[in-house]
Amino acid sequence: MKQNEIRPSEGSKKHSKRVGRGDASGHGSFSGRGCKGQKARAGNNKVRPGFEGGQTPLIKRLPEKRGFVNPFRIEYGIVNVSQLNIFAENSEVTPQKMLEAGLIKSLKQPVKVLGQGELKIPLVVKASKFSSRARAMIEDQGGKAEEVGDATVD
Repeated sequence: MKQNEIRPSEGSKKHSKRVGRGDASGHGSFSGRGCKGQKARAGNNKVRPGFEGGQTPLIKRLPEKRGFVNPFRIEYGIVNVSQLNIFAENSEVTPQKMLEAGLIKSLKQPVKVLGQGELKIPLVVKASKFSSRARAMIEDQGGKAEEVGDATVD
């Protein structure tokens, strides 16, 4: 055996596919990439999982899969009865007075009074909604809980 007679085993060496070297090679024209499109272009032609070519993906179209924001939800400004102790006894507490006292941030949201804490003075409280416990606490102190239709200002 001579060095120039050494050959690799049959089938152990495979020629690489030379694409784009003419139609006669069998891999010319589109070079095995199909016709036009993103996958036929040079460079990184991979897209992230779930990408649908710019169309809104299915995962975003199904509310139960990604969370849901109810556009009709009413966001209330929350005030606890314990915060109402800053007002004078038997005074009328309106959303405007709550705003001036810093209990709520805006008059654009309706106000709901909740029953956390303890009320020590009788008050006439006007708000959009009251929890049952808050209403009971205000009335137990000799005050009144009045629901106003829409306390918001545009």
